[in-house]
Amino acid sequence: MNEHDSERIASVLAAEGMARTEDLEEADVVVLNTCCIRQNADDKLYGHLGQLKSVQERRPGLQIAVGGCLAQKDRELLLERAPHVDAVFGTHNVGRVAALLELARASGEPVLEVLDVPGAGEGTDFPSAMAVRHDQPHAAWVTIQVGCNNACAFCIVPEVRGPEVSRPFGELVAEIEGLAARGTVEFTLLGQNVNSYGRDLTAKLRRSPAGHGDPAFLAGARWVRGGASKPRPVFADLLREIGAVPGVRRVRFTSPHPKDLRPETIAAMAETPTVCEQLHLPLQSGSDRILAAMRRGYTAKRYLGLLGEARAAVADLAVTTDIIVGFPGETEEDFERTLEVASQAGYDSAYTFVFSPRPGTRAAQMTELYVPADEIADRFERLKVVIERSALARNLARVGRVEEAIVEGPSKKDPEMLSGRTRQGKLVHFPPSGRDDLAPGTFVGVRVDHAAPHHLSGTLVSVEKGPARRVGKLIPVAAC
Repeated sequence: MNEHDSERIASVLAAEGMARTEDLEEADVVVLNTCCIRQNADDKLYGHLGQLKSVQERRPGLQIAVGGCLAQKDRELLLERAPHVDAVFGTHNVGRVAALLELARASGEPVLEVLDVPGAGEGTDFPSAMAVRHDQPHAAWVTIQVGCNNACAFCIVPEVRGPEVSRPFGELVAEIEGLAARGTVEFTLLGQNVNSYGRDLTAKLRRSPAGHGDPAFLAGARWVRGGASKPRPVFADLLREIGAVPGVRRVRFTSPHPKDLRPETIAAMAETPTVCEQLHLPLQSGSDRILAAMRRGYTAKRYLGLLGEARAAVADLAVTTDIIVGFPGETEEDFERTLEVASQAGYDSAYTFVFSPRPGTRAAQMTELYVPADEIADRFERLKVVIERSALARNLARVGRVEEAIVEGPSKKDPEMLSGRTRQGKLVHFPPSGRDDLAPGTFVGVRVDHAAPHHLSGTLVSVEKGPARRVGKLIPVAAC
């Protein structure tokens, strides 16, 4: 989500005539797009701002802007700690970054504009009206929903991103049709809780005097499964509709919530050929006691049951997850349950996190239950062993197979090798075998020869023929 927001920010500045640069010394504007999920993000932000202050003292014309979740949360505190920042904006007014920088330049004073709800001003809702320049032309993130209605004890997202707001069904399909017509083949649907997509739209329709015929809400959507009187857009319908758009080759989504993973979503994954065999399903803990304290809304048994249903329906499904170690009150017995569930689940990979208390969350107030740091460190390493064991086993099972991969570009560690992604989202490295036409977005066949916990490597065996693809130099979003 944050990377997509960074694309949007860069696109706004590019529309003002700016160009990206990897050299801080030639930058006129530096934008720091922040996250506040964990404490180390706060520390990194203020560390970077301290370094930028010395650059700004040497080059007084340099402007600094800070946006994203941390800016949404800290607001005035951010300017108190870093008064040399020119503009502070939140998660709901990304499209205003250029205007805020111009206002700061004209006034000579820092500008703070953080909106509490989406839709409160120009460029504050969704990026549908913004021309986003994607870092990889063959792939695009598409925001289908912002905000969250859950109340997980460890998470600050509802406070900084607000309640769930879904984009109209027809608007989403139209955006993807336009991108596909221009050559984009892979789409990742983004939302804080993607599989609850459309619940707020249904509520609006029921409250609307015009009922389900109100064109302001229909926006070209195909409403199904809800009956004539109660149209109900659901995530499964969106998957099917987007998956059928001409030119779309791969559809992914992140992140779903286990309690909202419905049978129709699993069916849509199984029955829509363009939906990839990949599911990110956050576990967070394997202990029912800790899951209840986290306010997750499911048990370990229910979670494993959903995972079993998904694997039974979707052949060759790769599953990834999120797990928090050291949530307040977690005992050794609770952690053992997490190890057991992780072992049973047999994940392809996992994002494992040490609990980070965030002010404003329920868990941050549970100070008397904090787990000692040395115990957390020990548990973290033990969990890593279990995750990497299953990841390696699942990757070894792919040795000898020919995988369809989409080229992403040179390997970050070895520029003589190319890297691609399989349908399951696995990273695969392979030599170009003398080919100089394997631009990002090219579909290739790679025979898997070796496997490691976090990647595959193999030999190029085929290249899909297609129209020549013009791809410019890819530059990371660093400074503008």
